[in-house]
Amino acid sequence: MKKEDKSRNRIIKDSLFPVSLFAIYLGVLLLMSGLHQGLVVLMNALEWNKIIQSVLPIVYWSVVAVGLTLFTRKKMKDTYEEPLHRLAEATQQVAGGDFSVYVPTIHTADRLDYLDVMILDFNKMVEELGSVETLKTDFVSNVSHEMKTPIAVIKNYAELLQMKNVREEEKEEYARNIEEAAGHLSALISNILRLNKLENQRIDPEIESYDLCGQLEECILQYEELWDEKELELEVDMEEKAVLQADPSLMELVWNNLLSNAIKFTEHGGKVTVRQITAGEYVEVSVSDTGCGMSKESIRHIFDKFYQGDTSHSKEGNGLGLALVKRILVLMNGDIQVVSQEGKGSTFTVKLPGRMENGNGEEVDK
Repeated sequence: MKKEDKSRNRIIKDSLFPVSLFAIYLGVLLLMSGLHQGLVVLMNALEWNKIIQSVLPIVYWSVVAVGLTLFTRKKMKDTYEEPLHRLAEATQQVAGGDFSVYVPTIHTADRLDYLDVMILDFNKMVEELGSVETLKTDFVSNVSHEMKTPIAVIKNYAELLQMKNVREEEKEEYARNIEEAAGHLSALISNILRLNKLENQRIDPEIESYDLCGQLEECILQYEELWDEKELELEVDMEEKAVLQADPSLMELVWNNLLSNAIKFTEHGGKVTVRQITAGEYVEVSVSDTGCGMSKESIRHIFDKFYQGDTSHSKEGNGLGLALVKRILVLMNGDIQVVSQEGKGSTFTVKLPGRMENGNGEEVDK
């Protein structure tokens, strides 16, 4: 009997020992019984010795019994024991940290049984564990690297402050550098904790309706000093009010990350544009800059943890901001898209489900 595995689009045998196997056993036994009867008739016809007539059937059935026993033993060994032994050995290797293990199936893809499926699932599990282990190793390596830099800065400037004959101006400069490095380290740890909580769903978003345009204005004003410092041209095109249903505190992280990146990667005297529109049931916000832009390879990895396409600005960030943005937008049932060209700037467009108001000014779900 066979069953169809629709999720994998393949046929799986319902039993490791099909009915046909038992039919073979029955046929062999019936054949052996017929031969035995013929042998008895032959011995009587030839009038063989009584002792031979008694011993020969015993020897005959002993040979038949041994043959069937060896056949059954081989069938059980090939079907059960060897695959399970291989699976047990592979399990021990995985438990020891070896994720390169692969267990071959017993049958080909068109003759799979449930033990084959278990082996295939085991191989897939090991492959996934290997990927997770690689990600964990990369994550620890990246965190260590990112932490090492500000700690080294703090250590070096702390040693300089302890030196004799250090002028007051130099002390102030060293103290500022220590403060900046400490801030960078603090931001890194905060982002790691936030991202970990988001990925493990230990943050319950507090969804509420609020004015997105007001929030964007407040976020933009926070960067007023940076606009002036780099003499950037700021263009803002927003509706008077756009009601969004989301977690305001988490969305503030999204806008702050996108705005700070736009400022960071835009050269002195460049332009940053913030646009907001309501398109049907969705609210869209785009943040554009005239900065260095990104290559196609960078765009593919831009939301990966610790990925920094432009290493010239690596000291200003830790590569976690956009990974945080992506995870928040997934929680908010939103999406983000990137359009970028090297040397001409980038545009990040966020799309979120909004809310609409009826004729009485009351908010209703779309």
